[in-house]
Amino acid sequence: MNIDFDIRTHDMPASMRTLLDDYPRDSWEAHPGFKEKTRHWLGAHLMFRRLGELVRVETERYLDKSRAPDDFAARLSYYGNALVNNLHGHHGWEDHSYFPELSAADPRFDAGLEILEKDHQELDRVLDSFAGSANRAIKLIQLDETQAGEEAAKLHGLSETIEAFLERHLSDEEELAVPIILHHRLRG
Repeated sequence: MNIDFDIRTHDMPASMRTLLDDYPRDSWEAHPGFKEKTRHWLGAHLMFRRLGELVRVETERYLDKSRAPDDFAARLSYYGNALVNNLHGHHGWEDHSYFPELSAADPRFDAGLEILEKDHQELDRVLDSFAGSANRAIKLIQLDETQAGEEAAKLHGLSETIEAFLERHLSDEEELAVPIILHHRLRG
């Protein structure tokens, strides 16, 4: 399985980050418009970053034989499932509820929204590949240790792809959305 993904590696265009100059990241929490709902949304993003890293690290531990196969299978099943299902749910909620609210409040969000929606579509492809590979690795641990290792190596590459994707996408999403939230005092 060698799937190429269209992972965006460049920054969002400066024209889409105009409010970020007025509301830089290091000032968000002190802003009076920074409310609990925004904190929870950013907390979900932090959880996704941590889950992505955890899945990659657990796969590395299995590959270097510092994680027992059955322990790896259990951890991969639990954390991989949490990552995939929660990301799908989160992005569905953003696409159908959160992003329309931001778009209605500030039309500057729309140009960035196109990029974010394309990211969500590509992330769905990555997550589907990851889920298939993770399921195969878990099954193969019981059937054929050599093949399980080969599948885990593929899984490791997908884990790295997810981590890189999330770092770019979530940072851009935050730096596009939070200044709009603060500027218009949304989500309060």
